[in-house]
Amino acid sequence: MWPHCRLANPAGTLQSRLFDHIDLRVRNRVRAQEFFAKILPVIGFSLNKSAEDWGAFEKDGGGKPSEFFGFIEDANHRPNETRIAFWAETHAQVDRVAKIVRDAGGQNLEGPQIWPEYSPGYYALFFEDPDGNKLEICCRGSAIVVE
Repeated sequence: MWPHCRLANPAGTLQSRLFDHIDLRVRNRVRAQEFFAKILPVIGFSLNKSAEDWGAFEKDGGGKPSEFFGFIEDANHRPNETRIAFWAETHAQVDRVAKIVRDAGGQNLEGPQIWPEYSPGYYALFFEDPDGNKLEICCRGSAIVVE
């Protein structure tokens, strides 16, 4: 184990954060920057840490390390079936993000609506960024349905 990455919990489980960052590839970084600059702050990635060669939006961790959503350009990127889903506390938050996604030029929007095949009361918007990467904003009050 790396000396600077010791587990804080002796049982070995993660604590306050379940991921550090998302590192997404896009075909056109400038276009992605415009799109994500409208959407990510409303989801909670309020600090724009983007630079000339990459986009990065970080959750405000009050000066402590916090999760972030980053993206860089790869002219050969081909979107696939991988989906990134963001959590919303309420249906109203999903609806609010849905309007922003629509206004920002999100593609292939499905919803927002209830998707009972995922779990009872699962409420979500499915969409794609301008490069075809699959994203989602969802709210659910029960566990995942596994069949």
